[in-house]
Amino acid sequence: MIRILRSPAFRTALIALALAFCFLGTRGIWDPDEGRYTNVALNMLHSGDWLNPRRNDEVGHWTKPPLTYWLIASSVAAFGSNPWAARLPAAASYLLCVWLAWRIGRRLTPGSERTAALAYATMLLPVGASQLITTDYVLAACETMAMWAFVEARFGDAKKRWITLMWVGFALAFLTKGPPGLLPLLVVLAFDQAMPRRAGDRIFHFSGLLVFVLLALPWYVAVIHGNPGLFQYFVGDEVVNRVTTKEFGRHGEWYGWLEIYVPTLLIGTLPWTLPLLRWARGVPASVKRWWRDPQARAADAAPLLLLLWVLLPLLVFCVSKSRMPLYILPLFVPLALLAAKQRDGEGRAPPSWRWLWLWAALLLSAKLVSALWPTHKDAAQWADAIRERAPEPVREVVFVEDMARYGLHLHLGVSTEIEKLSLDPVPQPRFNPEYDEPLDEELREAEAGLVWVCKEDLWPRLRQRIAARGFRAVPLGTPYQRRVLFRVEPLSANAPAASDPR
Repeated sequence: MIRILRSPAFRTALIALALAFCFLGTRGIWDPDEGRYTNVALNMLHSGDWLNPRRNDEVGHWTKPPLTYWLIASSVAAFGSNPWAARLPAAASYLLCVWLAWRIGRRLTPGSERTAALAYATMLLPVGASQLITTDYVLAACETMAMWAFVEARFGDAKKRWITLMWVGFALAFLTKGPPGLLPLLVVLAFDQAMPRRAGDRIFHFSGLLVFVLLALPWYVAVIHGNPGLFQYFVGDEVVNRVTTKEFGRHGEWYGWLEIYVPTLLIGTLPWTLPLLRWARGVPASVKRWWRDPQARAADAAPLLLLLWVLLPLLVFCVSKSRMPLYILPLFVPLALLAAKQRDGEGRAPPSWRWLWLWAALLLSAKLVSALWPTHKDAAQWADAIRERAPEPVREVVFVEDMARYGLHLHLGVSTEIEKLSLDPVPQPRFNPEYDEPLDEELREAEAGLVWVCKEDLWPRLRQRIAARGFRAVPLGTPYQRRVLFRVEPLSANAPAASDPR
């Protein structure tokens, strides 16, 4: 028993489990990103419609495919409506990547697997991202599973079985983020092109392609058939425009990649940055040797694959006009493998467990501080403020010309609806409009159990507009976060009465 407790595998698992689950549910849902993904998942769970992602009953949410929403909704159904359950898919994806780093390291560079898993488990960005509700960690886990299967196929045995599993991973990645999920396929093709041809090395096996089609495409076919114009939106807006234009406001300037990805790589790989910098210093010489000598490429197949796995996707991300730190999260498994290979190749002793536990304690302290730190993004605090002020059960919260706090859906209950209203009707795209509906349309519905929210500087104008429509806006207590919370009631007996919420 003592031998097991002292084994590297057990200690690595213990560190990873602690970093994944400690304080996972302490912090409330943060808007906008965590709230948006959680809200769509809860709408699926509440409505029973697992096919169509929706912001609310009236408006769809088509920016991402459904796999992340399905995982969040399933977790909430199993473990309850709480932040811990909503974040569980991200934490589980982190743990899966730790295990995959171990497996890939054992196959590519035997003896470095322990260091590779430890490096990934303790790198700053992977640990931090495991506490956030986004599509990026599910994508990272699916892509890494595909690359693990490819590594087993090329460096191990039973090639056809592993190639089929690779296509399963790519199918799940495609269901997580669409065509960007297939980016590692460029790595696979480039690596195969660089290696000497061998019989049985085909990656486009019929069985693998069939599995991909059966897993990845049915959802797309169903929703595109039911929503004319959605195919053009998926290809035009979510792929072409994100790559070629700045319309999403995500650091599209020519220097944006320097602002986003250089700090992410230098800081996000802490405390393993130095071995990676030493590896990067030797890359030009390695590339020069591989370029001139095919036999050198074959002999250095493992380091060549890791280099391609990092640099090819990174090049695409740098060229793209849409850049965010978490976009390169899938690259941190090969970075961990490279850090382990570099350290072991230099003959350096593995980091001491005492030092690693100290670093883990520092990361856990940062998680606790972030959970306790007051911020206007915390939907749990917003939910408390609304409950204190609302005179009746809250069935819907509407934000007028303000950022919708979709995280309230989890904290106020699965049946709660969140909407964003425009003061006046505005032209909007058919898919993913900024506003759910105009103010007048919401007033005509005259539903009960509503809490309205607007900025303080909009309040006088909005109150007059509501009065002109035959209603009275009644403040609910004092403003919160420079927002006025209020309810709306008929101004006269002739005005429409609130409908029965049942």
